Amino acid sequence: MTLATMKRGALLAAGIAGLLASPALAEVTVLGWPGGPEEVALRAAADAYNAKSDVADKDKVELLFFNRDGFWDKLQADLAARSKAFDLNLLATYSIGRYAPFMEPVELSGEAKAVYGDSVLSTMQYEGKQYGVPTDLSLHFMYFRKDLVDALMKDDAAKTKYAEISEKHLGKKLEPKAPGEWTWDDYAATALYFTQAVNPDSPTRYGTVLQLKNLLFNVMIWQSVPRAYGANWMDDSGKITVNSDAYRKGLEIYKLLYDNGATPRDSLSYEFAEANAAFASGQVAAMLQWNAAAGDLTSKEKSPAVAEVTDTVAPPAGSEGRFTHIHGLGFGLNKNAENKEGAALFLKWLSSKEAALIYASNNGAPALTPEVVAEVADARPDLVKLGEFAGKYGYVMNGGTSAKALSVYELQAKEFTGYWSGQQSIDDALANTEKGMAELLK
Repeated sequence: MTLATMKRGALLAAGIAGLLASPALAEVTVLGWPGGPEEVALRAAADAYNAKSDVADKDKVELLFFNRDGFWDKLQADLAARSKAFDLNLLATYSIGRYAPFMEPVELSGEAKAVYGDSVLSTMQYEGKQYGVPTDLSLHFMYFRKDLVDALMKDDAAKTKYAEISEKHLGKKLEPKAPGEWTWDDYAATALYFTQAVNPDSPTRYGTVLQLKNLLFNVMIWQSVPRAYGANWMDDSGKITVNSDAYRKGLEIYKLLYDNGATPRDSLSYEFAEANAAFASGQVAAMLQWNAAAGDLTSKEKSPAVAEVTDTVAPPAGSEGRFTHIHGLGFGLNKNAENKEGAALFLKWLSSKEAALIYASNNGAPALTPEVVAEVADARPDLVKLGEFAGKYGYVMNGGTSAKALSVYELQAKEFTGYWSGQQSIDDALANTEKGMAELLK
């Protein structure tokens, strides 16, 4: 541990000690993520809970927040040190295994399954046990220009050109389809058709925009492609299964699009913000992106060039169906909590329908079942698709909540970016990934 890290830890401990010394501090302390909609929603939920007549003073909740910068490392250090500074703490799907040794499984309300559904609840599970309440969810939408797609499907000459392009690059003649019916081959063919380097008559310069930066979150976006063809990290026996036809298919689709100019040449440095900017410019026809982009890309103020012509569907299908990566933020129980009974009561309430609707009505992003989200659909139409797609298409890779999950994503990002950028072959990328994952997940 460096001196700087020790100083940061000391400052953090001093800050928490000061909070705990406050006479106004409630008995159940909840550690959250500061800033953004998550904090707004959590504060509203906490206020509603504390105002309930059946909540004893000793069980009311008090919120405290770390800085987002280095949050997960700080949390691990405090949990490992058996800190009692907080009873409940934030969790993320890809970090549950990292913290599970320092936390306790939780019991949710009897309404939880009806409120969230099995797929969403699984984002807070590790080794068959529930470790948290899933309060916010992230998944992927296929964003597309409905004006361009509609025009393509009405133009016979354009359909002929589309078939020629798909036969040349994908080895088969395809016809344009509505985005909700796309397979990944249809998406690739559409992206190539709307690329001026492939089709000089295209109304957009690029058919798509890929996030190819060596970044773990970019792999989360991409992996829904191989998943649609049956890919997984490992089988039930623990054998690593990435060196497969499904992974090859996913890698090759991205490589095909990049090599043919369907995405900007500097996409190797792109992540969320750069992809959003490219799509918002009006020069991109379709894009796979996080659901969090929907608000900006459909805002006339923030994206005037595309706001009125942008629509979203679930990611395209493969031979095994349609899938979207999901991961959640939620809250779990510190093993060294001083008020476990009070913390357990708050968690049960937080997983109830009442709490979910309060959270959703205050800028949170819970993925709710159709029956529940209908009650806030007018105010939060974005949550309708979020809940629908999570329930129908959401998945967590086998091993995706393990202690080494983040390291696996980082490994894949390094190796797969190396292939897309032309620095290594697909065989080497898959072999290196398989070897590295075997070490990480053994």
